[in-house]
Amino acid sequence: FSGEDKRLLQSVCASASLALENAQLVEPMIAEARRRQEIEAESEQRARELEEARQLQLSMLPKSVPQLPHVEIAALMKTATEVGGDYYDFHVGADGALTIAIGDATGHGLKAGTVVAATKGLFKHLAGQADLVATLAQTSRALKQMNLRPLFMALTLVKLNGDHLQCSVAGMPPILIYRAATQTIEEIPLHGAPLGGLSSYDYRQAELTLAVNDTVLLLSDGLPERFNAAGEMFGYERMQELLLAHASAAPQIILERLMQASDEWAAGKLADDDMTFVVLRRTATGSL
Repeated sequence: FSGEDKRLLQSVCASASLALENAQLVEPMIAEARRRQEIEAESEQRARELEEARQLQLSMLPKSVPQLPHVEIAALMKTATEVGGDYYDFHVGADGALTIAIGDATGHGLKAGTVVAATKGLFKHLAGQADLVATLAQTSRALKQMNLRPLFMALTLVKLNGDHLQCSVAGMPPILIYRAATQTIEEIPLHGAPLGGLSSYDYRQAELTLAVNDTVLLLSDGLPERFNAAGEMFGYERMQELLLAHASAAPQIILERLMQASDEWAAGKLADDDMTFVVLRRTATGSL
């Protein structure tokens, strides 16, 4: 080869070598870009699924609370960042009896929404029964037959007819009652297994009288078991103190105070679970 040939070959080799080096650098960049696009697509899909689950959860709730004489009602559910399975509902019977359900399904997302949807259907079908224990037992058997393991439903049922209050609990936090006459908090000592887990379970029912200005608080475990940045739990004792401090206010104001206390406790830390409350106050004598 002549000198000119050698110089030409060296020039071509240098350009080819540079092109190969660039290709080796570009390939990982392209692969990384594709991986990021896949991650972003998966994230967007998950966000859409969570929003669908949240909308399903919210669609299960009543559009408004019953408007009845001699009773004030307020309800609130605040969903967590990860969609849970809280639920509340109302039924007014032909005799004027008011039945309230508040529940918390295990799990998150669409699976929890499935349990809530099944429970809502069963509640609408069975809420007219006089016996709350029978309602819980029948609901539990139906959910178990659906074979939704390991998904269960914790549920509290109360029925108010005049001044007569019936209560039954399946795996939910205690019912709290503010007694206006003594300005004290009464905790209804009822416990029971969540629905859908056992073939048969002997649920219990408490019956008591609700006097004028007495206030009932039904809740899920979202607030009492909420942690702050220091890892401390809000606690059920603090729930009682909070209700006692604001029980003389209207039910809607009580809900606002509960949420304010929750925000102050968490101080910016996101909630890990839904928070749901129903406040019921008897406001006058006479039947509903």
